[in-house]
Amino acid sequence: MTNRDPDGLRLPIRIDTTSNGEFEPVALDQHNAAANDLAQQWASENARRKGLRRRDFMVSACGAASTLLAVNHANAMASKTGASFDVPVDAALDDAAAIEALGGDEFIFDIQGHYVNPTGAWLSKIPDSARPLSGMPNSCVTAAGRKDREYLKCLRSEEFIKDVFLDSDTDMMVLSFVPSAREAEPLTIEEADETRRIVDAMEGDNRLMLHGRVNPNQEGDLEDMDRLAGEFPIAAWKTYTQWGPDGDGFFLTDDVGEAFIAKAKALNINNIAIHKGLSFGSKSFEHSLCTDVGEAAKRHPDINFILYHSGLDIPTKEAAFTPGNGKDRGMDVLCQSLIDANVAPNSNVYAELGSTWRFLMRDLDQAAHALGKLIQYCGEDNVLWGTDSIWYGSPQDQIQAFRTFQISSEFQERYGYASMTKDLKAKIFGLNSTKPYGISLDEVKKRASRDALSQRKHAYLEHPDPSFTTHGPKTRREFLNFKALGG
Repeated sequence: MTNRDPDGLRLPIRIDTTSNGEFEPVALDQHNAAANDLAQQWASENARRKGLRRRDFMVSACGAASTLLAVNHANAMASKTGASFDVPVDAALDDAAAIEALGGDEFIFDIQGHYVNPTGAWLSKIPDSARPLSGMPNSCVTAAGRKDREYLKCLRSEEFIKDVFLDSDTDMMVLSFVPSAREAEPLTIEEADETRRIVDAMEGDNRLMLHGRVNPNQEGDLEDMDRLAGEFPIAAWKTYTQWGPDGDGFFLTDDVGEAFIAKAKALNINNIAIHKGLSFGSKSFEHSLCTDVGEAAKRHPDINFILYHSGLDIPTKEAAFTPGNGKDRGMDVLCQSLIDANVAPNSNVYAELGSTWRFLMRDLDQAAHALGKLIQYCGEDNVLWGTDSIWYGSPQDQIQAFRTFQISSEFQERYGYASMTKDLKAKIFGLNSTKPYGISLDEVKKRASRDALSQRKHAYLEHPDPSFTTHGPKTRREFLNFKALGG
């Protein structure tokens, strides 16, 4: 008997209000609620038809297929026809058909993962009465309760490893950081490196890579880049242009940004991962936009600019882009910036999908416009996979949804969007990221096929026990509490 959702009440494809803590949760539209209700109904009916307990049906490929089919139905009823999940109807009951539609052997490299140290020094910086991250329930949190912060053990590295490497098809991940003052980091580089070492100890070599967090407008951060580069295997620098110790951000093209880029070059770590989109408020909204990206990329062709969130501006809705009319909000600003600077597709600007794809799963017309534009203007070789997990729990539902995502022929013809072929998705899932992150795919696949983590996963899959929960804030109150704690 499972300890995680024993009655199978949770859907395997999760379309809900969960945020990563960097934007206020957005209420579901009526068609989203209808899709979830229909998926619950079909799950009961299909489990009964297959003679299975609901939980056993939910953890099967048929359970995920049934949910995606319900989403398709609800979108069609709402006249949202720009894209759909390409799942055959018989996949709801036929295991082979479901596995064919939702399974895959792609190399999946998630370049935006997060982990919070549940015993870190950051806890000493908040009141004893505070219960950080308790609004991110999973079954472990619920069982532990909130007394004396015992529940934080539920966010330890073992849970992170289970969510990412056992309950999903993820092969590799880059462990990233959230913006914070130096003394209040929820995860320090030392703690992140220890998590990397835990995975390596299981012979999962190169399963986790590390960012080096730099806020160049914060005293001491530029100087500390020497230490980070000297002591840790930094794969890229992570920065937030809309963050600053006093609430003021910076531009990649101003003196602060140029000093940061120059330091990265001097240390010969030429990947700069920049949080663009998901603005932190009106004070620094302008710094969250991608207006500076094209010019920075033009000035520094030897730097890879990896745009985390791809400039998505929630709750602005993505629509078709018209060149010359993209200077206000959202991904259109990125497209226009590249055009203005004559930065060609597949150059040195990369668009990453962490939180972006997860949010777009609720509105497939928006998803079609967003993916279509990114592929067209950044290039089919420069759109990169990321999920922003652990905030969304295991990334498996995002993977299954993306495997089946298809832009409609109508939108392809009208807007010139690419067909989401299997080869294109394989590029986005991982092959594209091997270039900026310097990964030899042949070497990684050889190790992944024989390392102890793979063996552990094969054993686990004999009796899988996914939680189907998300950990990020789901309501405005949870969001404000999270922000108040420096999340």
